[in-house]
Amino acid sequence: MTPRCVVAPALLLAAVLAAPHVGRAQTFKVARFNIGGDGGTDYLTAEPGTGRVFISRGTHVMVVDGASGKVLGDIPDTPRTHGIALVPASHHGFITNGGDSTVTMFDLASLAVIKRIPVRTGGLDGIMYDDFSDRIILTNHSRPIGTVAPCEGPTGIAYDRATDRIFSGCGKRSVVVDPASGKVVTTIANGDGVDALGWDASQRLIYIPAGRDSNVTVVHEDSPDHYSVLATVATMRGAKTITVDPVRHVAYLFQPEYGPPPPGSPPPAPGSRTPPGPVVAAWLFAISH
Repeated sequence: MTPRCVVAPALLLAAVLAAPHVGRAQTFKVARFNIGGDGGTDYLTAEPGTGRVFISRGTHVMVVDGASGKVLGDIPDTPRTHGIALVPASHHGFITNGGDSTVTMFDLASLAVIKRIPVRTGGLDGIMYDDFSDRIILTNHSRPIGTVAPCEGPTGIAYDRATDRIFSGCGKRSVVVDPASGKVVTTIANGDGVDALGWDASQRLIYIPAGRDSNVTVVHEDSPDHYSVLATVATMRGAKTITVDPVRHVAYLFQPEYGPPPPGSPPPAPGSRTPPGPVVAAWLFAISH
C-alpha cells in the first residue's frame, strides 16, 4: 500500500519547557507515516546517515525510508523477532529471534540473509553493536535484580562517553547515574510506559518515549549533572521504543494500530488482557528539529 504521511499542525511543537539557563528554545516537528504490513513490534533501529529504518514486526523485519515512509525491503523468517543491530563498517546486520533462539545475520546492502546463528540460552530480546569493543551484545528476558531509586522498573539505557553518565529510562521519572560512584546525580520527569531511550550525542538530546502516556519527553544535557526538558511531543498509545539517527538527528518510533477483536472472539481468561484485533494501520513517527 502507498504510505500515508500526516504532519498535523498540533504536532509542530515549540519547546514547551525551556529552562532559563539554556537560553534557547527548539522546535520539534513530527511526521507520521502509515507504512502498512502485518505483525506487532518491539524494537526498531535507524541506520546512521542513510535514512533507512529497520522495524521488527513479529515474524519479519521491514526496512523503511524514514523521510517518506516508503517500504524499501523486508527480511522474512524472523520468528518472534525483537531487535536489530547494524554494523556499517562490515556491511552486516543482526536480528534477534526469540522464537527459535537464533540470530539472523544479513547483508546491509541487499538485505539477503547470510546465516542463522544458534544462541541456546533462550529468551533472546535486545541487541546492540558496541563500536568500542567491536562486538554484538545480546540481552534476554529477565527480572530486575535491583533498583535505581527513585526509578521504577528501569528499562531503556544510554551512555554519554563524553561526560561519563548513564541515562536509565523509567516510568514517570528517569535517572542519571554517575558510574564511577553508582550514585544518582539527578532525575528527569517523563511519561509512563517507558521501554527504551534515544540518545543523540552530538546534539546532547535524550528522547524518552512513554507508551502509556502517548508522548516523548525531549531532554537537553546542559552539563553532566544538569538537564532541561525542552518539549513533550505527542505520539500514540503503545509507542514505547525509539531509535535515533545520530547523523540526520531524527528520532523514530513505531506502533501498530489495532482494530476491535473479530465478532465471536472468546473472552479473555480471568486476569488477562483482551487480545488485540487485527492491525488496521502501522504508524512510523519521525521527530526532527
